[in-house]
Amino acid sequence: MQIAHKNVRLERVIKGLNALTAVFVVASFVALYGFHEPLLPRHFLYGVQVALLCILIIASAARSLNAASKAEYWRANWFEIPLIVGLAISLLGAGRWFGRFDAASVRHFAVGVYLVLQVLAKLCRTTVNLAASGKNPTRTLIVSFLVLIVSGAGLLMLPKASAGEKTGFVDALFTATSATCVTGLIVKDTGSDFSLMGQVVILSLIQLGGLGIVVFGAVFALLLGQALSLRESVAMQDLLSTRTLSRIGNMIAFVFIGTVLIEAVGAVTLFGMWDDVPGWTGNVHRQWFCSVFHSISAFCNAGFSLFSNSFISYGRCWQIYLMVCPLIVLGGLGFGVLYNLANIIADRVNRFFKKLFNKQYRIAMEAPKKMRLQTKIALSISALLIVMGALCILVFEHYTGKGDPSRDFDVLGAFFQSITARTAGFNTVDIRALSDSSKFILILLMFIGGSPGSTAGGIKTVTLAVIVMTVFAALRKRSEVEMFKRSVRIVVVGRAITVTMLFVVVLFGATLALSITESDNPNGFAMSDIMFEAGSALGTVGLTTGLTPFLTAGGKLIIIAVMLVGRLGPLTLLAALTFNLKPARYNYPDEAIIVG
Repeated sequence: MQIAHKNVRLERVIKGLNALTAVFVVASFVALYGFHEPLLPRHFLYGVQVALLCILIIASAARSLNAASKAEYWRANWFEIPLIVGLAISLLGAGRWFGRFDAASVRHFAVGVYLVLQVLAKLCRTTVNLAASGKNPTRTLIVSFLVLIVSGAGLLMLPKASAGEKTGFVDALFTATSATCVTGLIVKDTGSDFSLMGQVVILSLIQLGGLGIVVFGAVFALLLGQALSLRESVAMQDLLSTRTLSRIGNMIAFVFIGTVLIEAVGAVTLFGMWDDVPGWTGNVHRQWFCSVFHSISAFCNAGFSLFSNSFISYGRCWQIYLMVCPLIVLGGLGFGVLYNLANIIADRVNRFFKKLFNKQYRIAMEAPKKMRLQTKIALSISALLIVMGALCILVFEHYTGKGDPSRDFDVLGAFFQSITARTAGFNTVDIRALSDSSKFILILLMFIGGSPGSTAGGIKTVTLAVIVMTVFAALRKRSEVEMFKRSVRIVVVGRAITVTMLFVVVLFGATLALSITESDNPNGFAMSDIMFEAGSALGTVGLTTGLTPFLTAGGKLIIIAVMLVGRLGPLTLLAALTFNLKPARYNYPDEAIIVG
C-alpha cells in the first residue's frame, strides 16, 4: 500500500535511517551470538540494541506524523501496535509477572524479538517494493538470491556456526549457494561439521530459497495487513507464474499456509523414524529438530541431510516411502498445480454438501471447476517419469549392476531414487555403486526436474511435454501442438525450445569446464562422474558420486555458478538481461530451406 506523505524528503531520510539501523541491528546480533565469546562486552551490546530500539520507535512515530492520513498509515502498519504493547508488557512485567525467569534476560529477549521482527518486516516490504518498482522483477529475484547467498555465507563463516574448524570462504559460499538454490551438494558434512547455529542458518536458507525470498516478502506483507497495490500484484503475478491477477493474494496465502501445513505434517510423521535405527543418540529436542529439518528439506527438494550417508541407514523405514516421497512429489508439482487441485477438491466437497442439504441447488447447479491443462500435464508427466525411471533403474541394475540385485537394490530403492533424482537429492543407496546405465538415467531425470512454479529445478515436466508433442505434431503434419484436446501457443513452444537448448549448453559447458579444472585432480575423476556432478548442480538435485568434497577451488566456483543458473533458470537470467530490448517491428521475406 502506497502512503502519501507531507514531506517527501523527510520520508526518504527516515527510510535511510531505518536501513542503517537495520544494518546495525544485524551487526549487534552477529557480535553477540556469532562468536564463542561476544566481540564486545555483553552489556555494551545490549545498550546498543536498546538505542537502536529507541531509534526505530522514534522513526515510526515521525513517519506517522509525516503521513498525510494517519488513519491510513496505521491501517497499513497496524502490526507495530501489538509489537509495542508486547514490548511494553515484557519490559514492565520483567521480575513481576515472569517470576520463573531473570528480569534482565526477559528484557533482553523482548528487545531482541522486537528488533528482529521490525527488521524482517522492513526487509520483506522492501523486496516487494523493489519487485514492483516498474523495472524487471526478475532482476529483483536474482539480486535477492545473491544477497541471500552472500549473507548466508557470511553467517556460516562465523566461528559459532562450525562444530570444529572454522569454515573457509569458498566452502561457506558453496554451502550457502547449495542451500539457497535447494541443491544439496555439500563440501562439508551438515550434521558433523556445522553446529546447531550453522544448521539453523542452512535450514533458513533452504526455506527462503525454496519458496523465493520475494514471495516470502509478499507473504509477510500480507500477514502484517499491508495490502498489495496493483503494481505489486502484477510483480507477484510474474514471479509466481500466476495467470489471474485478482487472486494473487489468495495464491500467496495458499503458498504460505500450504507450506506450513505440509511441512508440519511431515515433521510430526518423521518424528518416530529416528528411533528405528541402531546408533541413534539424539534426545527429544534433537529428534524434533531432525524431523523439522528433513521435512523442510524434502518439501523444498533440497536434499540436505543431517546424516553423512543421507538416508542409506533408514532405507527400511516406512516413513521414507510414505512421507518423504510424498513431500518431494508435492514440492515438485508446483504451487499452481496444488492450488488448482485444492480448489477442485474444495469445489467437489462444497457441491456434495449443497446437493445433500439443499434440494433446490440440484436444479440450478453451476458447472464444476475443471482441472487446468498445466495440472494435467504436470501430474501425467510426473507419474510417467517416476514409473519409467524406477523400471529403467531396476532393469539396468539387474543386468549391468555391480552387486547382487536381490540384496543391494530392490523395487523400493528404485522407486525412491526415481523420485529423488528429479531434484530432491536424498538417496537410500550408494550412488557410486550404481551402474553407468543407471547413472545415465539419473542424469536424464535430473535434467528434466520438477514442474514450473515449484521448488524443483531442471527444464521442468511441462517443457518436456511441449517438446515431445512438438515432435509428434511435426510427424503427424499438424500445424499446432496439441495436448489433452487443447492447443499450445507458438510462443510457449519457442520458450520450451529455448529453455531446453540453454540447459543443454550450460550442462555441456559446465562439464567441459570441470574436466579442465579437475584434470590434475589427484582423485582422477571419470568424465561420466563429472557430467553427473554438473547435471546434479544444474538440476538443483544434490546427488553425487563422491566428487563434491574433493573438487578444486575452481571446480567449486563452477558448481556454484551452475547451481545458481539451475535455480533461477536460464530463461530467467536471459529475460533479466534482455528485458529492455524492444521487439523488431518488421519481418524479412521467407525462403524455404531443408532440415533433417
